[in-house]
Amino acid sequence: MEFLHISDLHLGKPLGGWSLYDDQKHILAQIVDIAREKAPDAVLIAGDVFDRSAPAAEAVALFDAFLGDLADLGKPVLIIAGNHDSAERIAYGGRIMRRGGVHLSPVYDGTLTPVTLEDAHGPVQVWLLPFLDYAAVRQKFPDETISDTTDAVRTALAHAPIDPSVRNVLIAHQYVTGAASAGSEELYRGGQESIPAALFDVFDYTALGHLHRPQDVGGRPIRYCGTPLAYSLSEAGQEKSVTFVTLGEKGTPAQIETVPLVPLRPVIRRTGTFEEMMALPPLEAYVHFDLTDEKDVLDAAGRLAKRHPYFMGMAYVGRKTARAVTADTDAIMEEAAPLDLFSAFFQSIHGDALTEDQKQLLEGLIDDIWNKEEDDA
Repeated sequence: MEFLHISDLHLGKPLGGWSLYDDQKHILAQIVDIAREKAPDAVLIAGDVFDRSAPAAEAVALFDAFLGDLADLGKPVLIIAGNHDSAERIAYGGRIMRRGGVHLSPVYDGTLTPVTLEDAHGPVQVWLLPFLDYAAVRQKFPDETISDTTDAVRTALAHAPIDPSVRNVLIAHQYVTGAASAGSEELYRGGQESIPAALFDVFDYTALGHLHRPQDVGGRPIRYCGTPLAYSLSEAGQEKSVTFVTLGEKGTPAQIETVPLVPLRPVIRRTGTFEEMMALPPLEAYVHFDLTDEKDVLDAAGRLAKRHPYFMGMAYVGRKTARAVTADTDAIMEEAAPLDLFSAFFQSIHGDALTEDQKQLLEGLIDDIWNKEEDDA
């Protein structure tokens, strides 16, 4: 049996102030073309369909068109809610849509029911596990000890009627320990979200969403397919793809193939002096510039934005500025006085320290502000 595994569409998400509507429409059309060419037995969408729980109308319309195009191929489409989605909105119309081969994860109520698919080797049970918050699972199982996400996922799977003698596939949206973040995901602190890969050992393939970097996890048939687009500067230059999975008879390892995606406009970084960056031809990419100039350039951002139509931002990374920021960090932490804070900020921006006259002027202003606050008190 063959699956096309995608996730983290984040429809409606902007990037650096730019709308990604055209970029997302372009990449979704590519995914439909891949599905048409590869003809998988099902398409698995592992959560974060939208970028927020109440998506904009144009994001909903974009997904509606995409889902319609996939459904027209005559193959089942199985979708779960991610942490960015509203589980209730994803589940809306689920019973009706199931008649057309679109299976939506219901709001988790303590039960899991598989979608059963068939091929020459027999049944494949596909389990839809939406993003789980441990507090919500604890409400469904008050007699269980559930203090973190590991407990929650373990409990949810323990109460599912999984038959290990047949092939089982899981679609989930969780953070598995040892997987590498792309730096742009919405992850929780304190380790409560991370779960061990061993929880999924009963499954012949686990189709994961949540992390934006495509990767296999823990030497097991567990995979993040990654986002179809770069959604942050931390993903600049990262190759994007969809995952094509072939599942043979029970006991044989799943075969993984990545099918590359080509964005309408990539996310890139360029490093050099301001003059070097201005000398480049206009870049048809979302671009961030790291300027190596040791002095500020007048209106550098504005001039770069006029030259490069999808300008995202810039930063000075010259040695002098970098030294100033590093050197002042400890002093800022130790002293944390207003004059020190402003002096460090001024030097990180301009590359030069405040003059004595500027310091005296600033001290006078600080004293005036402090005295006024005390008078008002």
